[in-house]
Amino acid sequence: MIDLEIYWELRDNGECSSYISLLYCSHFCLNLNQVNYQETMLSFQEFFIACAGFWKTERTYHFVSENEVERSYTEFRAEMLEQSIKQQILSKSDSGSDPFASIKIDTERAMQDPTASPGFAVSFETRSEKGEEVAMTLNALFIPDAFVTSDATNFPAMPLPAAAEVDMSGEVIQGFYLRDQGYSESGAIAGRFTYQPIRQTLEMTTYYNRSVAVDQMRFVTPTLRLRTIVTYQRPVDGSTPTVITLIGFGMEQKAA
Repeated sequence: MIDLEIYWELRDNGECSSYISLLYCSHFCLNLNQVNYQETMLSFQEFFIACAGFWKTERTYHFVSENEVERSYTEFRAEMLEQSIKQQILSKSDSGSDPFASIKIDTERAMQDPTASPGFAVSFETRSEKGEEVAMTLNALFIPDAFVTSDATNFPAMPLPAAAEVDMSGEVIQGFYLRDQGYSESGAIAGRFTYQPIRQTLEMTTYYNRSVAVDQMRFVTPTLRLRTIVTYQRPVDGSTPTVITLIGFGMEQKAA
């Protein structure tokens, strides 16, 4: 699942050529917006249940500044996160361990209902068309803001890039996601997520030291997901990211 961001080192100064790729990706997503495979929407918890299983995916990455295109093939397995693993991840927040020290979570409430704060354990193997191979395992936990002690949380309020903007007029679940492994940078990392039931779309925004990654996955059938990622240079002055370095998109199919 969350195995994007793996094949690139950050590229510098990519601007104009990204626009065509972004328009193409947006048009592709818009067409798929018209697909509705079920009468009822997937709830936040049901989304993660639907994610469990063995998946195969082919993706295309556009490296903007180099005007290069790369394709990859990935097989991965996702399983619902066990309560014991959730507790291990949450314990880092309780103990003040980086990078979760600034996020204060009501652990007792978050753990009372096993479905309230879902997550997944993922293992994957990826091969690029250049023959490069990468294998990785990770755990990711999603904590809705309802379980965050806002008056004690000091997570920096960073400006969202355009790709991460969400229409808040409808039903939207927001929160933090905690991951025990990063991609473009090693080690545990925290980010923000939104889930839109009406679109059956999970979006994750991660602020690395040098980049900002906006990763989106959307169910279009029970066994088919659309996956997109837009990566920006992270401005050193803390301003809104605008320089796109990479755009990736692909189709993910669940194996029988």
